[in-house]
Amino acid sequence: MPTTRTCRLTTLASALSLTLLLGACAPMSPTASTSAATPAASPAAATLPVDAALRTQTQAEVQPYLKTLESLVNIESGSRDLEGLKRLGDVVAERLGKAGMQVEIKPARAPDFHPQLKGAPLGSMVYATKAGTGAKKVLLIAHMDTVYQRGMAAKQPFRIDGDRAYGLGIADDKQGVALILHVVDLLARNGFKDYAQLGVLINGDEEVGSPGSGPFITQLGSEYDAVLSFEGGGSAAAGGGDMVRLATSSIAIVEMKVTGKASHAGSAPQLGRNALYELSHQMLKSRQFGDPAKGLQINWTVANAGGSRNVIPAEATAIADVRSLTNEDLDLMEAALKKSIEEKLIPDTRIELGFYRSRPAFVSNAASRALAQHAVALYGGLGVPLDIRERATGGGTDAAFAGLRPRGGVLESFGLRGFGAHSNDDEYVLVSNMAPRLYLATRMVMDSGSGKVRW
Repeated sequence: MPTTRTCRLTTLASALSLTLLLGACAPMSPTASTSAATPAASPAAATLPVDAALRTQTQAEVQPYLKTLESLVNIESGSRDLEGLKRLGDVVAERLGKAGMQVEIKPARAPDFHPQLKGAPLGSMVYATKAGTGAKKVLLIAHMDTVYQRGMAAKQPFRIDGDRAYGLGIADDKQGVALILHVVDLLARNGFKDYAQLGVLINGDEEVGSPGSGPFITQLGSEYDAVLSFEGGGSAAAGGGDMVRLATSSIAIVEMKVTGKASHAGSAPQLGRNALYELSHQMLKSRQFGDPAKGLQINWTVANAGGSRNVIPAEATAIADVRSLTNEDLDLMEAALKKSIEEKLIPDTRIELGFYRSRPAFVSNAASRALAQHAVALYGGLGVPLDIRERATGGGTDAAFAGLRPRGGVLESFGLRGFGAHSNDDEYVLVSNMAPRLYLATRMVMDSGSGKVRW
């Protein structure tokens, strides 16, 4: 049951027209939480005829694709492993250059005001372009960084077991990098240039929020008619199916710092001002801020205080992860948090609150929806259903940066169906999904570039 204090805080926020934000006096709705992960029914779309020659080529491409995937997985490339990211970036750049693209290595750095990275150098971006003779400019994006620390690859080496290809970072997102490389190869081998320009952007900081590459991806989104992002294309778990996404979540980082006063914890605790107590009070007040039905949530995930057992801590800090379906709802969360810290448990403490917008929400437009329907029609020609996910499920991707100022359409999840992303020992993709996805991505470039997809 809610406490009187908790209900008072909800009333306080209500006075600011933030009642939709605060769930402290109402339990979270299981129905709302569950429905967020339910795929929207894809509108009916006519199937498109199969390009038999391309289908045969993509089927023959599976073994070369697996070799590429193995080579990428064998290079460890955690987001802070700059040496590994450089090695992998050089491999990607060489492959794109051999396919006839003009390649540029673009350095990346976090902004000085980032709450955790604070101006740190990041993995460079590989940006490649190739001019064509067609109507539209098409950009393919993926990321080469992973969440893993160097040395962990030994526990999860590349291997194939039945229909599963395992490896560190294979699902998120080395499968996507490999798909792009082979799509570019297929187009080059077929002499296809019926696009105004083909672009490829592979970044190395996605897993830390793309603080260095995000602005450039936004710029590219305003220059290209179609942006296809190669995050995973569905779950390989039982009951999973192929999909593309028209929505991803916005993400913010909250940093709270409490300054109190140190004192001896045994002989004079009353003379101190316990920063840890105040920090705990503030975190507990806000832990249920949000609205599950809107996908708006906050979770405190990191905290630090004190250094000695017998000293009242004078400083305490905490970091929270905030997710939302819309960029506007982040403003509501920030306002609620700032109002909440005005009420303190311990007088004479000082509370500082930083609210850093790490990644925007991806919100589709008419062009994005046209791309999604065309993908459904292409996959239908193969006799395979393709879901269109129109509601975010908590994850954020670089498609959102491309979709901030779009020239045309952006579509997410052109990668393989997989499972176990961010796990230490069970990350895999489906071998049987490789040929269909290669076919889909290649046809989408061909049809988008030539102007067959209209919006």
